[in-house]
Amino acid sequence: MVSSRLLRVVIDTNVVFEGLTRSGGAAGLIIDAWHAELLCVCVSTAVAYEYTDVLSRKLSSARWRRLQPLLGSLLAQVEFVPIYYSWRPSSQDPGDDHVIDCAMNGRATIVTANLRDFRLANQSLGVRVVSPIELVKELVGLH
Repeated sequence: MVSSRLLRVVIDTNVVFEGLTRSGGAAGLIIDAWHAELLCVCVSTAVAYEYTDVLSRKLSSARWRRLQPLLGSLLAQVEFVPIYYSWRPSSQDPGDDHVIDCAMNGRATIVTANLRDFRLANQSLGVRVVSPIELVKELVGLH
């Protein structure tokens, strides 16, 4: 079980995709921190399905077969968040609303490379939104 004292985050699919498919970089460090249980990663059913859908569609079948067990292992370490209330629409991109719902219901920070897409949710709902680099700096105490 992940400690409740850890930073609670919802990791946007763009960060998961980059972290699992490219070596190095902030997204890769976030995946490493997730795997090492240095974060409390919050995931709703919709967010988990999106991770699987995007990776399975955008990767070759051979690469997806190699990464699927790693994604499964990461998903086994999350805190699943039931969605009791929805704040839709909260984003210019309706595809991001489920990420916002997960963050709001899970009292978590959104980690995304697309800060602009979450600006409205940040301003109107007060949900904290950070870039992958900001999160890595926070994790190593450089904020």
